[in-house]
Amino acid sequence: MRGPGQPTLDQLQVLLAVVEEGSFAGAARRLGRATSAVSYAIDTLESQLAIPLFDRGTTRRPELTQAGLAVLGEARGVIRGVDMLRARVQGLMEGLEPEVTLAVDVMLPTPRLVDALQGFQETFPTVPLRLHVETLGGVTQLVLDRTATLGITGPMLANTEATEQIGVGEVEMVPVAAPRHPLATAGQLEPGAVRDHIQLVLTDRTALTRGQDFAVFSLKSWRLADMGAKHALLLAGIGWGTMPEPMVREDIAAGRLIRLGVPEWSAVSYRFRLLYRRDTSLGPAARWLIERFVSQMQKPAASA
Repeated sequence: MRGPGQPTLDQLQVLLAVVEEGSFAGAARRLGRATSAVSYAIDTLESQLAIPLFDRGTTRRPELTQAGLAVLGEARGVIRGVDMLRARVQGLMEGLEPEVTLAVDVMLPTPRLVDALQGFQETFPTVPLRLHVETLGGVTQLVLDRTATLGITGPMLANTEATEQIGVGEVEMVPVAAPRHPLATAGQLEPGAVRDHIQLVLTDRTALTRGQDFAVFSLKSWRLADMGAKHALLLAGIGWGTMPEPMVREDIAAGRLIRLGVPEWSAVSYRFRLLYRRDTSLGPAARWLIERFVSQMQKPAASA
């Protein structure tokens, strides 16, 4: 049995025009062709596919057959794909990047990231984006390795000569524990009270901060490379630790976590820096992302 032939893009566009205009004559006016040319294109398409697409015998208005409805859905998908291809190529011709890869610190408040990526999708719908979420030196490593075009990292690393860096705000870090944790039930904490309790500490997957500790006060510590795991263990009462305030704000309000008054802990802000390699030529999509993250510092709602 011979399979269906291969329709042309023009034939599929004629099919859509007939359906959307409701008649062969309407499609002809829309396409600037003779009605006979539209009818011939549909006849040829039906012949190539070896199925009737329209039931012309029951009404003067062309009605799709069941097979025609199925073909119509596929035809719309093909034409959308071609339109996206044309838009992507047009963007490349105008200097748009074929892809942007962004790496962000896990401490970056989710609303800030969502705000930036929603705007990116609306402004550059044809540019694919890859997102990596890392801890400590992971963001910088991805930028240095050229895996990421842009990175938003924290304050933990010494400056590197290979990157340009732009300040893009900060987030407050707070020490917390579950309500049943001994530190949460002890009331006013004395200096050194946290030393004998497990501190949950975020650790670096890379070697960039090897041998360095940041705000570690306990003699016992568990090292975790995943912020979600740290959050879950804090809620379970397994240890205490510091977290970005926006990330635990609802937990504190609901009483699931208690903010600790640790004498050794002073108000600490985790400062974010956007970085990219100095030898990288940034395209318009990457530059737009930089401007968006910088502008968020003037929008308190985006950083909460």
